[in-house]
Amino acid sequence: MFVPTPATEPVSTPTLGVVVINFGEPAEPTAEAVVPFLERIFLQNSDLEGRAGDTARARELAENRAPGLLEEYREIGGSPLNEQADAQARALAAELEARGRDDVRVYSAFQFTEPSIAVCVDRAVADGVEQLVAVPAYPLCGQSTTVAALRAVRAALDAHPEGPDLRAVAGWHHHPAYASLRAEHVREWVEREGLDLSASDTLLYFSVHGTPIKYLDEGNRYDRYVEEHCRDIARRLGARSHAVGFQNHGNRRIAWTQPDNEHRIRELAQRRLVVVPISFMHEQSETLAELDHELREFVEGCGKEFHRVPVPHDDRRFIRFLADLVGALADPTVPEGVLTPCRCSPGRATFCTNGHRDLPASPYAPADVS
Repeated sequence: MFVPTPATEPVSTPTLGVVVINFGEPAEPTAEAVVPFLERIFLQNSDLEGRAGDTARARELAENRAPGLLEEYREIGGSPLNEQADAQARALAAELEARGRDDVRVYSAFQFTEPSIAVCVDRAVADGVEQLVAVPAYPLCGQSTTVAALRAVRAALDAHPEGPDLRAVAGWHHHPAYASLRAEHVREWVEREGLDLSASDTLLYFSVHGTPIKYLDEGNRYDRYVEEHCRDIARRLGARSHAVGFQNHGNRRIAWTQPDNEHRIRELAQRRLVVVPISFMHEQSETLAELDHELREFVEGCGKEFHRVPVPHDDRRFIRFLADLVGALADPTVPEGVLTPCRCSPGRATFCTNGHRDLPASPYAPADVS
C-alpha cells in the first residue's frame, strides 16, 4: 500500500516499510516555495565553502539563485518531479502487492521538499513497521544525494531506538538489470525517432548532473561511476561513439566535475547529438529547462541537431527493478553477488553494487583543483 503523508491510521500493522527518497522540487513557481527549498540545499552543502551550518550564507545564496530558478520553473510550468516520484511509489507498492507482499507500506519522501525523510520515517514507526528499507532513487551514488539521504534516514531512526531494523541501498547503476533496462529504453526511443547511433555524424551524448570536486577528494566515487555507466550503456547500444558532459552550477566559487556540457560540445565533430540525461530518474528543472531549453539553444547555435531522450520515470521495467531491489534488501541474508556492503555510505546494513570493486581513476576530475 502506498501511504502519502499525512496518512490515515493503518488498518493493519505492516511488516515491511519502504521509503523511496527523491530530491524534491517545488511544484509551484513561487518565491515562497522556491527560496526555502534552495536554502535547505545550500545549508546541507554549506561545508563546501568551509561554512558548515551558516544559515545566513545559505539564505544569501538562496535569494541570489531564486530569480533564475523561478524563471526556469515558470518556463516549464512548474516541476513534475514530486508528482512523478509519488507515482513511482504507488506503482512500486502495487508491484510488491502483486508479488504477494500485502504486508508492505511504501512512503514517498523528499530531501528538500515535503514530506521530508524524517516525517516519513516517523510515519513508518507510528505505523508499526518492523523492517524499513530505504531506497534513494539515484542510480549513481553521490555525496549530496544518496549519501546525504541515507544519513538523514539514520538520524531520523536515532530518535526511535526501539524502531524498525534498517536496510538501505546506496547505488545501483552497476546492476546488470538496471543497465539493461536503461539501454533498452534509449534503443526504443532512438528507433522510434528514426535515428542511427552507428552513423558517423551521430553521437550518443550523456549529460550528467555534476558534483563538487571536494566530495571526490573526500572519497566519493561518483565521477568513476559516471564514466563506467556511460561506457556500459554505450556498449550495450552498439553506439559508434559517445561523450560525457556535466551540468554544473556556478552558485559558489568551487571546483566542479569537468568538462561541463558547453565546453565538451564545442569540441565535438558530430552534427547530431542524442542526449541522454543518465543521472536522472524524473523529469525536472535540470532536464526540462537546463537541457530542453538552455542546452538545446546552445547546441543548435553551434549548428548541430539536438535530440533528447526522455527519462524513463514511468517505465514498468524500472518499477520491477525497484521491486527486485526491495526484495533483495528485505531478505535477512541479502543475497551475495550483486549487492555488497557499501563503502560510500557505510553503516547500518547499507548495500550497493559497487562496494566490492576497485575502480580506476576518473578522466573527469581535474588533476589540480586548487
